Amino acid sequence: MELFNNLIFGFSVALSLQNLIYCFIGVFVGTAIGVLPGVGPLVTIAMLLPITFNLPPIPALIMLAGIYYGSQYGGSTTSILMNLPGETASVVTCLDGYQMAKKGRAGPALAICAISSFLAGCVGTLLIALFGPPLAEVALKFGAPEYFALMVMALVAASSLSSGDMGKSLAMVVVGLLLGIVGTDVNSGMARYSFGIAELSDGIGFTVVAVGLFAISEIVKNLESSEQGEVFTSKIKNLMPTWKDLKDSWWPTVRGTAVGSFFGVLPGTGPAISSFATYMVEKKVSKNPEKFGTGAIEGVAGPEAANNAAAQCAFIPTLTLGIPGSGVMALMLGALTIQGIAPGPQVMTSKPDLFWGLIASMWIGNALLVVLNLPLVGMWVQLLKVPYRWLFPSILMFCAIGNYSLNNSSMDLYLCAILGVLGYVLMKLECPPAPLILGFVLGPLMEENLRRAMLISRGDPTVFFTRPIAGTFMVLSILLLIVMALPSIRKKKEGAYVGGGGDAA
Repeated sequence: MELFNNLIFGFSVALSLQNLIYCFIGVFVGTAIGVLPGVGPLVTIAMLLPITFNLPPIPALIMLAGIYYGSQYGGSTTSILMNLPGETASVVTCLDGYQMAKKGRAGPALAICAISSFLAGCVGTLLIALFGPPLAEVALKFGAPEYFALMVMALVAASSLSSGDMGKSLAMVVVGLLLGIVGTDVNSGMARYSFGIAELSDGIGFTVVAVGLFAISEIVKNLESSEQGEVFTSKIKNLMPTWKDLKDSWWPTVRGTAVGSFFGVLPGTGPAISSFATYMVEKKVSKNPEKFGTGAIEGVAGPEAANNAAAQCAFIPTLTLGIPGSGVMALMLGALTIQGIAPGPQVMTSKPDLFWGLIASMWIGNALLVVLNLPLVGMWVQLLKVPYRWLFPSILMFCAIGNYSLNNSSMDLYLCAILGVLGYVLMKLECPPAPLILGFVLGPLMEENLRRAMLISRGDPTVFFTRPIAGTFMVLSILLLIVMALPSIRKKKEGAYVGGGGDAA
């Protein structure tokens, strides 16, 4: 009954005219950037963060959330019509979606994407409403050691599960932690890593890091790649799927929602991994696995449901524990701190209108996305034809204006440019930037809780292992590191054995 009352309260907040407008703006922009290849939610949210500084907290969060889950919808359009994923999570949709389009079935493919995404999004939002409050109640019992241990586990999990080499991911976490502690030490009042530059005494701004690492580096990356502008131009008709299409896509949608919800809660996974996992599950359970890759509707419905469920459920640890599970969620957490709201379980009790209003807006946003994606598909097709060289100057301009407007400081622009170069170099070295931004966001919080825990325990580091909850988190972190390191150790041993055998021969 309490959940029902909270949801009614949430809808009363979300249905206000201002919040409805920002919800529409968010899902519309999210769909557009999902459609456009090379412009993802990370870039867009990073670019729009400075704008949210002048907005009230609830509309700002509703808009940014709409951009995130809206981009999951939009990414399917370009995957099906152009065989080019507009968003990372839509890579899998290309495999069967484009084949359906080539067979003249682009309409049903787009419709099934919208329907499965809508159902998965609604279920994901329901899970936030169901599991958010009890999880926050548990988190309220956490002390400094528990919070520090939880953050360690989140960073280790993010490094272990992110794409690429685990060693590089851990290195990025360390770089992020170091960037996060630049500024004035709260306890001693001494400047750290500021190199005598007065502007760095307050630390590096979150928007500076986010825009530099994601927006600027992504622009340079996209400019160096050749443009692929050929769009599938056959007329899109018969949008309504057949009864067989609906029947074939029902269980893949259910399974995709379950897989996506599971991966969405885990730190460092996100929509992309859940889409790939769902596609493999569907191929395994199918009686005719050979049809996958030739236009199987199951290969469209399952992954699309998974990436939307993962996008929604990623809000659970972010809103209840204050622990971002991905780069986008770190940006969402940054938006909270920009608004002066301390992230964590207290958000639910101190700002119930923000928490429940955001949840209710997700249901409204999912309904708006179905309306936007199907009738306006012709407009999205035209948008696909816009060359990227026409888009990047305006993106760059908004990044510069947004960064400068926060503090009226030219130093922020110089730092943003430097971090943009760093982001591009890291991209070339195949070092994932998401763990860096997670480390940057959690760095100050980790330091604060580490110092507090050491003060409470009078300098005894075993406090992180003697307290049950903190000890569990630390042991899980160590086990996760061991499990992820074993394959590389085994490969080195096998290589040494083969090399030794060759020398002996």
